Amino acid sequence: MQHAKKVAVITGAGSGIGRAVAVKLQNAGYGVVLAGRRLEELEKTQSLMDSSGPLAVSVATDVAHQTSVKALFAETHKAFGRIDVLFNNAGTFAVGTAIEDIPLAVWKRVVDVNLTGAFLCAQEAIRMMKAQSPKGGRIINNGSISANVPRPLSAPYTATKHAITGLTKSISLDGRADNIACSQIDIGNAATDFTAKMATGILQANGQTLFEPRMDVAHVADAVLYIANLPLDANVQFMTLMATAMPYIGRG
Repeated sequence: MQHAKKVAVITGAGSGIGRAVAVKLQNAGYGVVLAGRRLEELEKTQSLMDSSGPLAVSVATDVAHQTSVKALFAETHKAFGRIDVLFNNAGTFAVGTAIEDIPLAVWKRVVDVNLTGAFLCAQEAIRMMKAQSPKGGRIINNGSISANVPRPLSAPYTATKHAITGLTKSISLDGRADNIACSQIDIGNAATDFTAKMATGILQANGQTLFEPRMDVAHVADAVLYIANLPLDANVQFMTLMATAMPYIGRG
């Protein structure tokens, strides 16, 4: 087993973008901690990794619950003793619904996972980054194209992703003194199970249902690795990575 050059925690690592990023980072020499609600899916991600590479640890985690997040970072400290990168990727969506018909429980669940979960993970990562020697590290938040413009009938998801931008900026500012950098990557139409319906048609602002192009999720993994590998005196504050022909510029 190789010695890990850096250590990364990836939330939502049991599928899609999180899985691709976890495999990419481990192959690049990172020790990785895979976090997600379903342990069996985390283990599937782990099975895709190089068995002779650095250590990978799977920790069943619900980022919406503080005790679960604290346990995740306790396991990270136990396995590696430090953290260099947190990829705040875990997220959920709600069925498209008119604002006035969104149940409060649905709103709260999306906020709890997408926003509170990112905050709780950042909070624990920052505590570790401040205490370790040398101190510092990097947090990369998965924002989404919806951090800039909404899709129809997506108020809970869009609101949380706009809020992630504020969280990213606050961490960037407040983390300066302790050598903690924070980035946001806004991803548009990466080809995962989450975006599968785009291949058959998705609601547009004019009421039409149209096919949307997607891009290989490997490009996202490459981008996250690039940000993660930067020295802490340099930062990509915001990156938009999207399928070139998707309806983003001029959306609506």
